[in-house]
Amino acid sequence: MAEEEIKTGGGDAGEPIPFMQQVLDNPFLLLFLGITVPTVTYIIWGVMEVASIPVAQ
Repeated sequence: MAEEEIKTGGGDAGEPIPFMQQVLDNPFLLLFLGITVPTVTYIIWGVMEVASIPVAQ
C-alpha cells in the first residue's frame, strides 16, 4: 500500500489524504511556520521603517 493511500477513519479505503490535512497534522512544520512567518514579517517591517527615516542634514 502506498503512503498516499493510507486509510482514514471515515473515508474511502483508497482515498488519498488531502495535502492541507497532511500539513496541519505535522506539528514540526506548524512550529517552523509559526516561528518563521512572524520573524520574516517583522524583519521586513523593520527594514521598511528604517528606510523611511529621512536623512539628517
